[in-house]
Amino acid sequence: MKPFLVAFGKLVLSAALCLAGADLRAADKFNPPLNILFVMADQWRAQAFGYAGDPNVKTPHIDRFERQCVNFTQAVSGLPVCSPTRASLLTGQRPQTHGVFLNDVPLSTNAVTLAKIYKAAGYETACIGKWHIDGHGSRSAFIPRERRQGFDYWKVLECSHEYNNSAYYADGPTKLKWPGYDAIAQTHDAESWLRERGKSKKPFLLWLAWGPPHNPYETAPLQYRAMYSPEKIKLHPNVPASAQARARKELAGYYAHCTALDDCFADLLRTLDETGLATNTIVVFTSDHGDMLWSHDQQRKQRPWEESARIPMLFRLPGALGLKPQRLAAAINSEDVMPTLLSLCGHPIPKTVEGLDFTAAMRGEPDPSGGGTIIRCISPFGEFVRQRGGREYRVLRTAKYTYARDLKGPWLLYDNEADPYQINNLVAKEEYATLQAKLDITLRKKLVEQHDDFRPGPEYIRKWGYSVDAEGTVLFEP
Repeated sequence: MKPFLVAFGKLVLSAALCLAGADLRAADKFNPPLNILFVMADQWRAQAFGYAGDPNVKTPHIDRFERQCVNFTQAVSGLPVCSPTRASLLTGQRPQTHGVFLNDVPLSTNAVTLAKIYKAAGYETACIGKWHIDGHGSRSAFIPRERRQGFDYWKVLECSHEYNNSAYYADGPTKLKWPGYDAIAQTHDAESWLRERGKSKKPFLLWLAWGPPHNPYETAPLQYRAMYSPEKIKLHPNVPASAQARARKELAGYYAHCTALDDCFADLLRTLDETGLATNTIVVFTSDHGDMLWSHDQQRKQRPWEESARIPMLFRLPGALGLKPQRLAAAINSEDVMPTLLSLCGHPIPKTVEGLDFTAAMRGEPDPSGGGTIIRCISPFGEFVRQRGGREYRVLRTAKYTYARDLKGPWLLYDNEADPYQINNLVAKEEYATLQAKLDITLRKKLVEQHDDFRPGPEYIRKWGYSVDAEGTVLFEP
């Protein structure tokens, strides 16, 4: 980026934070101020919970927690891949704006992020676990303080899925190791940090990002793997016969990770109770995207289908907010989380934010999205490369319908209520022509509103100056 643009970006960022900081410190809507515990798993699909009706998985603690929450049952990942979603959660912007529409590219240090805003307001900020928005050529390199997006306490690695041999960095360039299964060790560290906050009068934002249940699936602790037998796993009906044996094996390991994390989450909640922090702490539980696990004969993420794009989105809110637990079908997306959190705490939303504030919807007012949101793939890469069916797409997702276009035209249309496993594609069927035309108009209107001209992926890569291989994937060192 040219020097004068960097300087201008820093000036804008400074002005935005100064203004927000002044307003935040002046806001005394809550006394004491509300804390935030934000917990994110990697690749945990919305369907894989007991409360969501999965007959296999054991998640008793999160199931109990869900009954205390506003559960956004239709929440989606706006671009169902690790780095893009994380950048949107932190900035309240869409991927074509913040530029992180691929894995392993960096979020600008000039970004106005959740942590920077709360830090300017006097909050203590902490990040533990997986980061994956600092793509500078290596997933295992030290990340200096100026690239930590406002977090002070720091025990982080850019990205690793070696859950039993997991490294991290703190304040110096010495590489450290989490003992044992990293999610358990990271949770214990978060608990220790929370106990210290129980002695402090300062509010806090704690961001805890686990690596599981992302593959490799077979690496959860033995006691959790012993709980699941592949031959007993019940599959979604959209898993083809040719993939069923592999799907059962992988799901058994996937669910083992899920149950391990369920126990970790219980420990966090217990710590909030024991320290007295629970009464004024917003707890958010979510994931960055889902996992196909052989539904539609597909793997992992970046796909438009439910198993990839739908995510858990649970908000447990302090009594001071006066919001009752409920299941809410509003169409919340990744970029909507940051402004919603700011609003819940009584804080102003920066003008840099593109996402919507869903606090009014929690109070029974209309869904600010109008009932539909956009899921996108800007430039296919990784496991969704063109050679394996990858493509650019834009999806209009409502509770009832999923309608997708690729660059060639209409691609998918499902009735999510009548066909929850999305087996019957209605695109180009004469009896659904009117419905398809109506959804197409709505999709195009939303894209115009969001300044998305839906161009081929290589054009965006050239615009942002990224270096990718022949399959569109950024080159990096493990």
